Formats: sequence, structure tokens, C-alpha cells
Amino acid sequence: MKILIFAFLALAAYVAADNKVVCYYNSKAYFRDGQGKFDVNFIDPALQFCTHLIYGYAGINAETFKAQPLNELFDVTRDNYRHITELKRRFPGLRVLLSVGGGEDIGDDGNIKYRTILESVDHRLAFVNSAQALVKNFGFDGLDLAWEFPETKPKKIRGKISSFFSKLKHKIVGESVIDEKAEEHKEQFTALVREIRNAFRHDGLLLTMSVLPNVNSSVYYDPRALAPNLDFITLEAFDFYTPKRNPKEADYPAPLYELIDRKYDENVDYQVRYWLQKGAPNNKLILGIPAYGRAWKMDEDSSISGVPPLSIDGALEAGPYSKEEGLLSYPEVCVKLANPQKLTTAAGKHLRKVGDPSKRKGTYAFRTPDENGEGGAWVGYEDPDTAGNKASYARAKGLGGIAIVDITLDDFRGLCTGNKYPILRAAKLGL
Repeated sequence: MKILIFAFLALAAYVAADNKVVCYYNSKAYFRDGQGKFDVNFIDPALQFCTHLIYGYAGINAETFKAQPLNELFDVTRDNYRHITELKRRFPGLRVLLSVGGGEDIGDDGNIKYRTILESVDHRLAFVNSAQALVKNFGFDGLDLAWEFPETKPKKIRGKISSFFSKLKHKIVGESVIDEKAEEHKEQFTALVREIRNAFRHDGLLLTMSVLPNVNSSVYYDPRALAPNLDFITLEAFDFYTPKRNPKEADYPAPLYELIDRKYDENVDYQVRYWLQKGAPNNKLILGIPAYGRAWKMDEDSSISGVPPLSIDGALEAGPYSKEEGLLSYPEVCVKLANPQKLTTAAGKHLRKVGDPSKRKGTYAFRTPDENGEGGAWVGYEDPDTAGNKASYARAKGLGGIAIVDITLDDFRGLCTGNKYPILRAAKLGL
């Protein structure tokens, strides 16, 4: 019996050790002010947990279709590429990849170049060769494709009656078409992945893919054809609701399971099951977990209970660290919960946290407006508890691991409890 128990524990330890913990690092965090500024030195405490570090982001030249740094002065001239890849000297097991796109390479014409490049063999070849050179020249272990396909349109929460009339309207008028060449682009993207894999194979370089939020997997990806040529695929199953997409209606940004009266596909479980059912191996799927919250303004028409979905008045003002309207990093949320005396918001009150004992929806916090209708806030966010729940889900599904998107929005200074990277730590423990 003792031998069997020992063998079981040894097998469990082996499986756990094989799990990937992918840490996304957005280099623009260096340019934030004050406590939000993320210097390279802050990465070290995270790397004891990370198996892979993904550097975000490179882009594509719209004229030559070559891969290029998005901030050449910082990435190349000031050697940040090399500062990051040289971390492997202190962390020998770490693999560092360069990611292209990620929603950060939006030009004057949007992200049309990410589809145009697919339509020509010559354009794809220019990208493949330049990406290979960029990765090798700066010591990266591979490339991550965070391809900027068009996002789906926001979906309004509807009751049964309004949902019926909405479906009837779509049958009469037809569905709106975002990309008339979507089927071609799906096949061409599969070809691009295959071409990169063939070019990378000789040098032993990794090739991974990040499925960006709100990109319809059924339209742009062929899981069964892509999987053999990718080392792993990160499903960024979050941001189903954001202030930019949904300025008048707030709801859970990243529920784990389908919720009542919500769209069936706007949850983590659906996204994972879709990729598994379409032929992606469990061990090649990585579950992406955000390290931030989405924040709206509550107004006099919002429900005073804070229970979503609720009427809302656009994005909450930018936080002091992330400086992005409608987005709060985890420390920007937790400090408001733990230290209300430090708040300088209009209402002068702390946020009330509402946890998720069901482990299905996610955590949120809110503050009702004052008598003048000012200072209201509603934030749906990831915390250590929900991150741990999602990691446990990934383990139960036999997935290849988890990804934190991104570590510069986790509490890397330990402002909340003194412990650095609480979301990353909780997710690692959940595996």
C-alpha cells in the first residue's frame, strides 16, 4: 500500500511539474508613472513561478510586412530585448518568446495588415524570414502569434422576449459581416503557422499562439490543423464585457461558466470546450487569466445592490498606476478595498467587495454614487481566489497550464499584503 501511495504522489508531482506557467510581460509598463512603473528588476520574483515569459509586443510593418519592434528606441537601442532574454542566465529553465500583435499594433487603418499579409505567399515569406531573424538576433527562444483578427461586436444581454425578436431580425436582415474573406483568412493563417514552423524547426525555436479576447475562434482558427504546428495555445478567455465595448451595461468580464440569461459563449468553459471539441489536445491549451479588472461608473440609474448586469455610465476614470480608462490593475483595486482612508475619489468611500462562493462568476466590487450622483464605481476583477479557481479548472480539464496576462498588472510591489505577485502565486498553487 505504501508503495502504491508513493507511486501516486510521484506521478502527481510529475504531472504538476509538467504544467506550464506562462507569464506575459508588456514592455510598455516601463513608461507608467509612480508605483505603476515596471522596471526589469521587478521581474525576478515572478520568474521562480514562470516556465515561459512572453515579451509583448512586436508589430508588422504595413508596407514591407516584416516583423519589427514596436518601440525600437526602447526595445533595441536601449537593449530591453537583451535585458529580458539574458534573464535566462539566472533562470536556466526559463523560455522567453517574442509576441507579435497583442492588440498593441493598431495603425491608421486599424489592424487590416494582419489580414492583408495572409493573402500573399510573398508577404507571408517576408514576415517569416524577418520574424526568424528578429527572434534569433536577440536571443529569444521562439515567437508567439497574438494575431489581430477583428473582434466580434458587443452582445447585449437580452430577456427571452427581446432575444426572440433579435433572432427574428437576424433571420430577416441577416447577420452583420465583419470580414467577408474570413474563411480564406482562416486557411491562410493555418498556412502561415505551418510555414513558420518549417522555418523554425532547424533552429529548435518555439512557436505559440495567443487567442485574443473577443476574436471568434470558429471564424478564424482551425484547432485541429493548427495544433500540430504549435507548442501551445493560450486562450485569453476574458474581457467578454469591457467599458469600451459595453459603455452602458456592466457585467462579469470573465466568468468561468455560463450564467443565466447570458450569451452561451461568453465564459471560460465554453471557450475551452470549443477548442477541445475541435481537435486541440488538452496539453497544448493554456488558460489565460487576467491580472486586472474592468471598471465602469455607476450612476443614479444603476442598481444599488451592485448585482450585474446593471445600467452604467461609461468607463471609470484611469487609475493612478495603469493610467488606462476603464481598467484597474489588481493593486489599484485591492488598495481601495484594504485602505479606504487613502482614497481621493469623489465619493470618499471604499469599494465593497462581493466574492464568488459559487466559483462560477468572478469577484466584483462597487461603490454607489453620492447624493449628487458622483463617485459611483463598479469593477469586475480577478483576485487570488478566482485565479486559483481557474487554475484548478485548468488542472481538472487536463490543460497544459495557465498564463497570467500580464504580470505588470499583478501586485508586483506587494502593496496589498506585502506578498508580491499574489495572482501569479495563487494560480501556480491552483495547478
